Amino acid sequence: MLFLLKISRLIDALGDLIGKSAMWLILAATFISAGNAIVRKVFNVSSNGLLEIQWYLFAAVFMLGGGYAFLRNAHVRIDFISGKFSPRTRNWIDVAGIIIFLFPMCYMMATLGWPLFERAWTSGEMSSNSGGLIRWPVYGLIPLGFTLLFVQGISELIKRFAFLTGNGPDVLSHSGPSEAELLAEQIAADEKARRAGAAT
Repeated sequence: MLFLLKISRLIDALGDLIGKSAMWLILAATFISAGNAIVRKVFNVSSNGLLEIQWYLFAAVFMLGGGYAFLRNAHVRIDFISGKFSPRTRNWIDVAGIIIFLFPMCYMMATLGWPLFERAWTSGEMSSNSGGLIRWPVYGLIPLGFTLLFVQGISELIKRFAFLTGNGPDVLSHSGPSEAELLAEQIAADEKARRAGAAT
């Protein structure tokens, strides 16, 4: 188990690096979007390439960030249900979800996405829009992103089994309320204050 946990830490370090690097693509997309808007308004000039690079960057953030979201336990989870389960039950549910749903989905998407990327690479496929970009980089994000998510799933599976066998901490535990719970509490407090103000 110690060897597997070392592999898990290596995968986590890679996922952390890729996820934090992908965040900078949001800033790049913002600058490109703002620059494109300014040039279009001031000089009445626009570029399909600049428009397309924005959604290329968005696709990169989305595809490369999946594994990072899984690492940080930031993916969608029904907290108000899972919070009622014991730590062991939550971890067993995650184990089942990773094996039954995550791994097959990642495998299917990566294997279906690879031929799409390969065809675009060999043919030099370009956007149908005038001045558009080559397509293989964005197609390549499909197998790459799902492969990274698959690899992160291996790390998460190791950590779940480490906890279940008493060899590691519960990575699903969190101290204090979740962000969703904090938001719900804030909304409820705001609504209570609004009603109190309306009653006076």
